[in-house]
Amino acid sequence: MAESVIRVFNGGLNVSPPLSLYIHLPWCVKKCPYCDFNSHAAQGIPEAAYIDALLLDLERALPDIWGRRVHTVFFGGGTPSLFSAEGIDRILTGVRTLTQLAAGAEITLEANPGTVEAAKFAGFREAGVTRVSLGIQSFDPRHLKALGRIHDDAEARCAAELAATHFDTFNLDLMYALPGQTLGEALADLETALTFRPPHLSAYHLTLEPNTSFGHTAPPNLPDDDLAADMQLAIEARLAEAGMQHYETSAYARPHHASRHNLNYWQFGDYLGIGAGAHSKLSFHDRILRQMRTKHPQQYMDAVAQGAHIADARALTRDDLPFEFMMNALRLNEGVPAALFDERTGLPLIVCASALERARGLGLLERDATRLKPTLQGQRFLNDLLELFLPG
Repeated sequence: MAESVIRVFNGGLNVSPPLSLYIHLPWCVKKCPYCDFNSHAAQGIPEAAYIDALLLDLERALPDIWGRRVHTVFFGGGTPSLFSAEGIDRILTGVRTLTQLAAGAEITLEANPGTVEAAKFAGFREAGVTRVSLGIQSFDPRHLKALGRIHDDAEARCAAELAATHFDTFNLDLMYALPGQTLGEALADLETALTFRPPHLSAYHLTLEPNTSFGHTAPPNLPDDDLAADMQLAIEARLAEAGMQHYETSAYARPHHASRHNLNYWQFGDYLGIGAGAHSKLSFHDRILRQMRTKHPQQYMDAVAQGAHIADARALTRDDLPFEFMMNALRLNEGVPAALFDERTGLPLIVCASALERARGLGLLERDATRLKPTLQGQRFLNDLLELFLPG
């Protein structure tokens, strides 16, 4: 596929951003009604054939990342924990063979509580996984049923206990503003999660995404905006009390346990995505390129064999870059150094001067020339802040 080329202001990027590797494993036991990720209900997973395709995909991508060190690896899905520990080990062996994987790289695997047991977690750890992210969502059986989850509350507790036993760093995903949920119930989920002393916790507001079952037909008894806001504030306060830093819109961590992979996204680092529907953002001296792989798993496997698995590739234009950068960086509550904009986009920050002034005037951005940092109001009204940086 032909690539358009941008010549960024001041001659281009002088230093390559840090590089991460994202590996998409697209199968789930069943599709959740709120999920808009590229995931497919498993009708028997062709694990060996898919891994063959992944490793060929990685091999074909090597010219785009030649000589660059990979700092983090993330297995996302889908439900990566449906794969065998032997399969994950084979993938990571291929990654180590084909790329310059940094010593001490963070290697994260997403897991569903209904698909893991002690032996599997031990196998993932032995394969080289350093961190698991558990999609708990709730410890309340009524809410789990409303969300269409395959696990029950007992499996959720068991999986959290296993994660705490086998991994020094792990994440528990929770959702709030669930159908029929009260403020007390949202906080009860949080208290249960905290009993496992998670080094990292994510708390997401249930969102009704287009092209999902919930997006098509909203579930009944959703909390109103005021109650959802009360839940968010109460969760923030309780986690601060528990010693967890609210470092990103939905992410909280104990010291030294922030997700390094996700931080690289938010700091506008680079990532190579392999697997069905995976996205990449790759920087070169004269352009910043976004790619997407073929989405359907079988079509992806067929396309990789033919070298035709890049479904879309486009270079970001000069007009795209301010919004693309801010959309990530301003999710961080502490923001980023102002100099990072030039370093990661190749553009001088002055191209954003009018948008920055409006954001500061509206009280959405701190008045600090050395840092791009949202105010508390900017964190609360992030979409309003980001809209200021959209191309005219």
